[in-house]
Amino acid sequence: MTTTLPDKTLLLDDTASLRAAARFVREHDSAALLPLLLPGLGGPDLQALAGQCRFTHAGLLLFPPDAESLRAQLAGCGLTVDTPAQPSVVVRERLARRHRRDPAELDVQILRPQVHGCGGELRAVEVFALTVPPHSGLEPIAAYERTRQHEAHLAFEIERPQTLALRGLCAILVRHGAWPDGGGYNPHEDGTVLYFTLPADAACDYRRLELYARGDHRDTLAAHLDPDARRDARQPAETLLHLLTGAWTTQALTAFARLGLPDAMDTRTACRIEDLARLTGTDPRSLAVLLRYLVMLGAVTRTPDPTLATAHEQQVEQVEQEEFRLTELGALLRADTPGSMRPLALMYGGPFYRSFSGLDHAVRTGQPAFDRIFGENHFDHFARDPELASLFDRSMAASSRMFQPLPAHPVIAAAAQAPAPATVVDIAGGNGELLGLLLTAHPHLRGVLLERPHAVEAARHRLDASGCGLRCDYRAGDFADVPSGGDVYVLSRVLHDWDDDRCREILRHCARAMPAHADLLVVERLLPVDDSPSLATAWDLHMLCNVGGRERRADHYARLFAESGLQLVGHSPLPLDAHVLHARRAAAPDPVVRRS
Repeated sequence: MTTTLPDKTLLLDDTASLRAAARFVREHDSAALLPLLLPGLGGPDLQALAGQCRFTHAGLLLFPPDAESLRAQLAGCGLTVDTPAQPSVVVRERLARRHRRDPAELDVQILRPQVHGCGGELRAVEVFALTVPPHSGLEPIAAYERTRQHEAHLAFEIERPQTLALRGLCAILVRHGAWPDGGGYNPHEDGTVLYFTLPADAACDYRRLELYARGDHRDTLAAHLDPDARRDARQPAETLLHLLTGAWTTQALTAFARLGLPDAMDTRTACRIEDLARLTGTDPRSLAVLLRYLVMLGAVTRTPDPTLATAHEQQVEQVEQEEFRLTELGALLRADTPGSMRPLALMYGGPFYRSFSGLDHAVRTGQPAFDRIFGENHFDHFARDPELASLFDRSMAASSRMFQPLPAHPVIAAAAQAPAPATVVDIAGGNGELLGLLLTAHPHLRGVLLERPHAVEAARHRLDASGCGLRCDYRAGDFADVPSGGDVYVLSRVLHDWDDDRCREILRHCARAMPAHADLLVVERLLPVDDSPSLATAWDLHMLCNVGGRERRADHYARLFAESGLQLVGHSPLPLDAHVLHARRAAAPDPVVRRS
């Protein structure tokens, strides 16, 4: 059973999110819900959690313009609140840290309209409300949080919150794949909140779980928030060993994809080792070793639960009797699944994996390790091998989920509504994944794709297949060949490939080609201004090692724009830690004026 939230586009609608949360709370109970959240949970651990933790509510963050609007929205969803709102200390502090704001700027309140569960018991929808007046400086926070849904969670209250029992329940959650993710003590309610991120293969689209304990449990909270405690009190040498084996994880996932195992499995029915080995031409015992490792990664699950085996079965290895089932995470490595990430696995476990063996050379010299390992830069190397070039283009398209919100971007929406057909120019647009998404969403738009000759042909086939080919022109060329006269120009994951001088050169080509009314959208990952975890920080190392490029902060891009005859209008978040930066020609008198 998989329980899902609405389509991601609906999550941008506060009312749809509210209705979905209320429906979820009405339909689920503790004992059935916990194994969905923690796959593999059973036996004494399930009994302990279900016996002491009561499912109480689903939580979400809304952004009303004022208190009256929030009450009207609740009433429209059939939810009534009889108690006054209370300040939310925990969520306010989390938002302040995430967006680097003064907590005093963030008026976050809690309301808990009650609903009846499937057995008639009283539960609630926990509504965090950040008041966002129209045209206020808080609107970017609302846009970001609606996309990411950081505060959406499912909550369980501990019936008897004694310190020893509380710590034991936290240990069970961690043992079954949940990961500590903050928390706090709210003096207004005299309650302690412990947040966890759920494992990747949880059969539910809520990604966070809350344990709520009445009273002041800040000693347990301190251990929960301590990074060293989150490593299960491992010794430094053990922690380092876990980090050093990260290369094994990459190769295990790559081998899983390369051997075609995800395509031979599914998420509903478990497969026996001997059947999988026969289908994939692999050695049964060796295959079992790989799959057991992949269980730890959450790519597959093993059934039946090995902890339920008899003593004799534990002593006598019966590989052929073992059964494994694909998880939703592992299904992303199937060749035929929408949004498949298999090409990324083959690329990161192939050429890019080899190049990282020379990372010390890149750090010592500032020159890409890829060039040293392969004798040429990665663009020339891939262009020389059609199969490798195709894999690279497909690996870029495998991250296309970051593009999903772009058709609704104000710049694209305005172009689509212009009286005369507007043109989107996708510069270095790969196989046309992004351009096809925009043209499919907006039938009145036209497109131009600029790419290398082999990529142009791949894009032509893709866009023809999607029914957009008749509205698209193709240009084989370099950045100096950016076509003029477009209405919207797109540079997606291009600038991070290059140093600042080359970026300025590319941006100047764009500025020269852009009419005065045109917009430029740049899709990149942005480095955080602090040391908070970010995919951009990891990709910064990847760019250093493989292409000699770099990730940048927003203010760095603003300088590059300014030095190239452009100005940064703003930026907004996208999935997979990406952002879209909006720029216009610096000579434009008013960035909000659109073509008529």
